[in-house]
Amino acid sequence: MSGAGDTISADEIITIELTVNGTPRLGHVEARKTLADFLREDLALTGTHLGCEHGVCGACTVLVDGEPARSCLMLAVQARGCEVRTIEGLAPEGTLGPLQQAMWENHSFQCGFCTPGFLMQITALLAENPAPSEAEVREALTGNLCRCTGYQSIVRGVMAASGAAPGGG
Repeated sequence: MSGAGDTISADEIITIELTVNGTPRLGHVEARKTLADFLREDLALTGTHLGCEHGVCGACTVLVDGEPARSCLMLAVQARGCEVRTIEGLAPEGTLGPLQQAMWENHSFQCGFCTPGFLMQITALLAENPAPSEAEVREALTGNLCRCTGYQSIVRGVMAASGAAPGGG
C-alpha cells in the first residue's frame, strides 16, 4: 500500500470501506475504478446507470454524504469513509417511497434509463429544500438529461412530491 505522497499505479489494488444504502461495505478496487463501476460490478447495484460516462447526462448520479455526485467521474477510492446512497436505497423494503410514488402518478418518465439519476438529484433537492418553487426544481434538474420527455411531467412529479402545485412560486 502506498503512503502519503507516494505515487499510486492505476492498477494497484486498494481496500476501501464505505457505507452504501445504510450498509457498511468493504471493497478491493483498482485505483482507477470509478464509483459507478464499483457499485454496478462489485456490489451488484445496477440501478446506477452509465450514459455518457463524461458526467454530462446525470444518469449515474448518486448521493455521497448527502450531495449529488456523478459516479462515472468519481473514483471508488474517493468514496472511502463516505455514505453513498443509490436508487436502491430509496425503497429498501421494495415499495415505492413518496417521491417515487409521486413520479409514478404523474407519469414522469417513459423509458426509465434516466430515472435513477433524476430521482437521486431530486432527493438531494428535497432534503435541502422541501418546498421548492417550480423554477428551483427546473434549475436543480438542469444537469440531468432525458431523451423521452419534455420535462413537464418530471417537474409535475417533483412538485407533487413536495406537496406544491406546479406553477406556484
